[in-house]
Amino acid sequence: MSLVDFSSDAFIVAFFLYCFAFVFYVIAFAGRNWSNRDPKQHEKKWGRIAFAVSTLGLAAHLTFFFTRWAGSGQIPTSNMYEFMTFLGMAIMIAYTIVYGIYRKPLLGMFATPLTIIIVAYASVFPQEVQPLIPALDSIWLKVHVTTAALGEAFFAVGFAAGLMYLLRVIDFKGTSKQERKAQFWLEFTLYTIVIIIGFIIAVFGFRAAGFEAEFTQEKSSINEQGAEQSSIEKVEYTMPAIVRPYNSIKVHSDSFLGMEDSIFEAPSWMNGVNAGRKLNTVIWSVITGSLLYGLLRLVLRKRIGAFIQPAMEGIDPDDLDEISYRAIAIGFPIFTLGALIFAMIWANMAWGRFWGWDPKEVWALITWLYYSAYLHFRLSRGWQGLRSSWLAVIGFVIVLFTLIGVNLIIAGLHSYAGV
Repeated sequence: MSLVDFSSDAFIVAFFLYCFAFVFYVIAFAGRNWSNRDPKQHEKKWGRIAFAVSTLGLAAHLTFFFTRWAGSGQIPTSNMYEFMTFLGMAIMIAYTIVYGIYRKPLLGMFATPLTIIIVAYASVFPQEVQPLIPALDSIWLKVHVTTAALGEAFFAVGFAAGLMYLLRVIDFKGTSKQERKAQFWLEFTLYTIVIIIGFIIAVFGFRAAGFEAEFTQEKSSINEQGAEQSSIEKVEYTMPAIVRPYNSIKVHSDSFLGMEDSIFEAPSWMNGVNAGRKLNTVIWSVITGSLLYGLLRLVLRKRIGAFIQPAMEGIDPDDLDEISYRAIAIGFPIFTLGALIFAMIWANMAWGRFWGWDPKEVWALITWLYYSAYLHFRLSRGWQGLRSSWLAVIGFVIVLFTLIGVNLIIAGLHSYAGV
């Protein structure tokens, strides 16, 4: 067995250990009222078990990372599969550090499922070791990507604590306009998370069914002499084509519920890499996630937030607010180094300029400016509690778009990460 194969086995072990850890965290906090023992003793016992299992999962994840690195001869952060697996590992590292500071295992009830979702999301991408393109073959790739991801991992922990704060303090029984508005946006945040889960289900579901469709797309470009030239490219789908590529012809498509032809064509202004296929994936993610959300509402007979909230009883919201702030405060200088300073050094070495208005660079700057504003409002304006938590939640949404949306939707120098 090669080291790369062994790393894949370690990755699977890490995934299941994270799943078990999440179950134990739920037992620790949601099960306090089910136990005949003292609730605090029950929470302490199962919290320790959950943290021990999540630590074992992190150890297996680290094993995956270093054995894949040794087996491939290159740091495993060069494509979406490798980067997202590294981000999931970094989130668990950040959570472990925060746990060491505060000794509050309750955060694991939200940090572990976030890691599980990211690891599952990573698994939808090709897992083969891909040779580095010249721009990536640099020591600065290692320091840029790893430090940027670690900073984003602390933002993720801040997001988890902020979301827990909102679930703890928002009154789902309130009827005032402001209370209904807070209920709606919190539920919409949870709905968005379900959409991401829907994406994973849709990808693996159609992949298991073996669905295939193929289109030929004609593209026009301008050569160095200024003349227009056209080329024919093949675009392969693994989901039923609700949206076909712009200016394309269907070659073959499996039937799904009697549907063989697409409903409409991707707009011409979507010029990202495989834009039509990715728009089609987004639509299927929304459909699958909405169906899943509707099923959850039917089973729970209440909003998801209202269902989760009883598990938050007895948790000090001030602790959650403090953890969210501290996690972001730790992550901000690390992100500054990785996503801005080291990134500019690498850009200068790879492309001969420190800044080029590439979409990924722009959104990294937007993320940095956003968290700068967060810290300013927190420290100078006294924005704590509800305001601070909303900012932490929104901030991580921006991080996700910078990581996923820019790579997969917008064309740019970082588009290789979505391949």
